[in-house]
Amino acid sequence: MDKLIEQSVLLSKGAEASLYLSNWYGRKAITKNREQKKYRPEGLDRQIRSYRTIREAQLLHQAKAAGIATPLIYMVNVSETTIIMEYIDGVQVKHYLSSASKPERREVCLKIGKLIGKLHKENLIHGDLTTSNMILSDQKIFLIDFGLGEKSVEIETKGVDLHLLKRALQSTHFAFWETCFRDVFRGYSLIVGDVLSEKVYEKICEIEKRGRYVEERKQ
Repeated sequence: MDKLIEQSVLLSKGAEASLYLSNWYGRKAITKNREQKKYRPEGLDRQIRSYRTIREAQLLHQAKAAGIATPLIYMVNVSETTIIMEYIDGVQVKHYLSSASKPERREVCLKIGKLIGKLHKENLIHGDLTTSNMILSDQKIFLIDFGLGEKSVEIETKGVDLHLLKRALQSTHFAFWETCFRDVFRGYSLIVGDVLSEKVYEKICEIEKRGRYVEERKQ
């Protein structure tokens, strides 16, 4: 870990990286560290971790340039496969939706859809669109964790992005997921237009049919 980081506290340890709450130059920060995977050959492991660290930093920057609120990047240390970024003080949208009123949920879901629309217009794919990776701070929604993101012009990847969000809403907010997703998609359509949104919606339906077919085959 970088010597300029002090008082680091482990927040979460995932399959892809560990997150630490840190003090960096007197600022509250998040340090994301991609740690070595022992099951991979050392050279390949370093190459993969370095590539993903650079790619995530680039995607965060490109998303911000597209008008999406993302954490500021303070430092990227490729040799240590670490990104130090702004700590966003707010509430996860996952928790906010559970306690919000119907009008508040509608407003937030419209904002989410517009953010995703801005991403997809720039052919930026988040890769892990869940309400856990969205933070509401001062009426602004921040997208975080682009570790599985990519750049792609394909309708398929955009459909997968939104399908993942739909599944996340179904599992986490099952009591009102349908209205939430409808509002998300309405906001999305306002940004990308009817033609692209219809193609993406058709792709979501196709992905769901594939999933049902696989389940039926298993049974």
